[in-house]
Amino acid sequence: MTDLTHRDGNDVDDGAQHAAELDTVKDPRYPVADPGPEEHLPRLTDVDDKAADRAARQVATMFGLVPVLAIGFVVIYFAVPTSMFVDFGPLHANAKNIGLGLTAGMALLLIGVGAVQWGRQLMDDHEMVDYRHGAASTEEDVQYVLRELEAGTDESGIRRRKILGYSLLGALGALALPLIVSFADLGPKPTKRLRAATIETTIWKEGIRLCHDVTFEPIKASEMVIGQLVNAQPENLKDLEGTDELTQRAKASIIIVRMDPNSIKIPASRQDWQVGGILCYSKICTHVGCPISLWEQQTHHLLCPCHQSTFDLGNSGLVVFGPAARALPQLPITTDAEGYLVARSGFTVPVGPSFFERNSTHDFKEGDN
Repeated sequence: MTDLTHRDGNDVDDGAQHAAELDTVKDPRYPVADPGPEEHLPRLTDVDDKAADRAARQVATMFGLVPVLAIGFVVIYFAVPTSMFVDFGPLHANAKNIGLGLTAGMALLLIGVGAVQWGRQLMDDHEMVDYRHGAASTEEDVQYVLRELEAGTDESGIRRRKILGYSLLGALGALALPLIVSFADLGPKPTKRLRAATIETTIWKEGIRLCHDVTFEPIKASEMVIGQLVNAQPENLKDLEGTDELTQRAKASIIIVRMDPNSIKIPASRQDWQVGGILCYSKICTHVGCPISLWEQQTHHLLCPCHQSTFDLGNSGLVVFGPAARALPQLPITTDAEGYLVARSGFTVPVGPSFFERNSTHDFKEGDN
């Protein structure tokens, strides 16, 4: 049955409705009369209780399968090795990823299909006309909304068929399992030992030569001139390949600059970290890790192009402007027997942007020696 109501819940007067239709006919903007809602035909579930119960069982079954799929997700996550692959004709796919995708996808699909089936077959089915009103809600409107919410709850049938609500809550609750388990895939727990072996260390070691970052030709101290900046890498980087090479390059990249020793400040604790005004710093900005090499010779400033953090390479890489909070890490260098620049040791502090577990007590600060 078609139910035409005002926003306050009162029935629309048939005469007023007919008059409104005549008005649209007279109005040249509406040459065709409003035909009104089509005839409402009841659904099978509206007139047959057995059909309604059957639809309710279908929805509950869909919701009930979701916890099974969620448990399957967890089992696959822990039981299926990442090295297992399956073949689908020409496709060669990871078995674990396929299993996780199928179980999580089917769980979400069943919740969606079950909710659609619930709405199409079991929720109350009648047509309404709701007239537009102002944005400000009156007390009557608030009470009307509350009544409608109450009516909607009754129309959903959830009070008469509690299995629908219980099965839906169980399905949504079970979906938390794959979500929680998936957090473990964000990465290993950043323990002190793991940090020391990964993000807090580079491949720089004592005696490693400083080389041009493209040709890997070693750099002689005597070949550098005042004001020059060189982008460089450790010589042992060329021995790595693939992901290992990219990971180490991202951490070990450096810049080498030569400045007039009389125009820069070299702390007493870093006197042996330089060679005749040649200093070496990490190329990775301490703000968010952008590579930097915008060099201003006169001021000895190095500018990060991402967020304009500026470091004074003539004063131990201290921050003079921008959002970076830590000085640029400096690599201690010397020369070998052939006059080539080599590392005196690795970096004394982690390079790159800060992280929660990082200890900043060894970072260089103004006034340190």
